[in-house]
Amino acid sequence: MTIRVNGRVIDEAAIAAELQYHPAASLEEARRLASEALVLRELLAQRAEREGIAIESDGLERLLKTLIDPAAPDAGAARAYYDANPEKFRSPDLLEARHILCAAPEEDVEARAEAHEKAARLVAEIQSDRSRFGALARHHSDCPSQSSDGHLGQIQRGSTVPELETYLFSLEEGELCPSPVPSRYGWHVIELLAREPGRQLPFDYVQPKIVEFLAARAWQQAFRATMLALAREAEIEGFEFAAGVRSAA
Repeated sequence: MTIRVNGRVIDEAAIAAELQYHPAASLEEARRLASEALVLRELLAQRAEREGIAIESDGLERLLKTLIDPAAPDAGAARAYYDANPEKFRSPDLLEARHILCAAPEEDVEARAEAHEKAARLVAEIQSDRSRFGALARHHSDCPSQSSDGHLGQIQRGSTVPELETYLFSLEEGELCPSPVPSRYGWHVIELLAREPGRQLPFDYVQPKIVEFLAARAWQQAFRATMLALAREAEIEGFEFAAGVRSAA
């Protein structure tokens, strides 16, 4: 379907060419995103013409500055955001752990069964003598960490595979997981050596980042409001904006 913005045509060829820049879960969604981007650009181009601003070079940036000028967030706004979202301003929880990997591909059922059996034997051996973990890691682990007795170093959320992370963060300090843990790489024998809880970061430390975030959010909100206002003033056929409007800059 052809789209018209104040009589100017955005055809299927233009939409098809724009699709590559808007990956989405479905072709329909990608087409909608591409169409939206083209309509936004056309609205801005037409406004630039009325303002006598050449859209090339830095013209778009100059145009947006004339249209959008949100108030800069102050220290009070930053403090209010900090107080309302304390969980966002903590250092990460840190774990120190070690493991033994009995490797096996996910698709190899027989190898997975053998790896699980081996890992279960290692768990039982370590449970009978916890001091054996390092030696067993050196002799049996299929991970490069074998050279350091299976030590994984400091771990925070997102630094290892999710399957392993789920179990590690559920263990008590000094606890050996009582059963092997599966991952895409095989079966793991894991032990949590130490846990260092995250701490609240002081406001002065995070204030610049909060101000930067609030300024960017204010600009995006002002951009959406401006573009919706331009769209309301325009005659647009073949396209309707969704609830949100993305930046076309």
